[in-house]
Amino acid sequence: MDLDELTARLPKVSLHTHLIGSVSASTVLELARKHDVDLDAAVGRPGCTADDLYDHESYDDLDEFLRVLDVVGAVIRDADDFHRVTYESLTAGGAAHGVLYREIMLSPPGHPGVPYATILDGVIAGARDARADTGIASGLVVALNRNDSAAAGLQLVEEVIADRREEVLGVGLDYSEAVGPPEKFWRAFALAGRAGLHRTAHSESGPPHHVETILDLLGGERIDHGYHVVDDPDLTARCVSERIPFTCTPVSSDIGRYSGSGDGTHHRIREMVDAGLCVTIDSDDPPMFGTDPTHDYRVLARALGYGLDELAQFTRNAVDGCWLDESDKQTLRTQVEDRIARLATAGEARA
Repeated sequence: MDLDELTARLPKVSLHTHLIGSVSASTVLELARKHDVDLDAAVGRPGCTADDLYDHESYDDLDEFLRVLDVVGAVIRDADDFHRVTYESLTAGGAAHGVLYREIMLSPPGHPGVPYATILDGVIAGARDARADTGIASGLVVALNRNDSAAAGLQLVEEVIADRREEVLGVGLDYSEAVGPPEKFWRAFALAGRAGLHRTAHSESGPPHHVETILDLLGGERIDHGYHVVDDPDLTARCVSERIPFTCTPVSSDIGRYSGSGDGTHHRIREMVDAGLCVTIDSDDPPMFGTDPTHDYRVLARALGYGLDELAQFTRNAVDGCWLDESDKQTLRTQVEDRIARLATAGEARA
């Protein structure tokens, strides 16, 4: 079986995909028209089309990426919009690529003026319809914006607790690390922990000690990205021992020069795997970086020479690291192992 077929058929579990970043360019244009948003002015490029809305290679400049991300978030405004983008992310952007389960990262601060309840109503309805139509299951992770104040982060967690939905599994922390160190949000994360919410946080460009801060001060159970952990051997050994999941995104992080210095080698991920860390693979903001769940696996496999055994282990790691309860996790694990076994048998039959 060739690599393209293998990566397309591989069962996947998605722990690092942002809802705002998973909206197709054509949907963004349609929502902008629906809400009378001058997209050309917002993006700063006249004659903006679906073909050039996302300038993938320009996103090695994080500020440029975040600027476009803000534009996308601003055109998703009502429950129908959230239903649509969630459904599309989970079906065409998920189930069509073999994703069996996804924990969707929501960023309420990225939708200014939209009530939190409206976001949840639309997203949950879209997720339920996606499951009914394709079988893909999902949960929600509400992300605090680390560029907001500590008080704003705390207020968001209070909203999550006040409007508790079973689909909301935990909280996260995203946006620009340079101006939002994780320790700033310790009170918000402590409150989330007391309420029984799971916790994770981004550490893509920050130093290794940010990983330690997320684990020890924020109570993080997994790390989003975390490539620089391998610069600290003691911290790496600890994370191996505690089996801390790291949700890596090869394509977006390579463009951003975090996981491979922009050279396509993905050497950081190789170092993490070789060190014995619990690495999972996902696609972050797929259309914005010109990727999809299959493509991220494909480029990593080509760069690092991985086959079914290594790729399947990424999915197994994601099952271990997801926030389903033990019963649902075992059901997912059985689905994954059944598909991996079928892939192995198909490969042997063709050999």
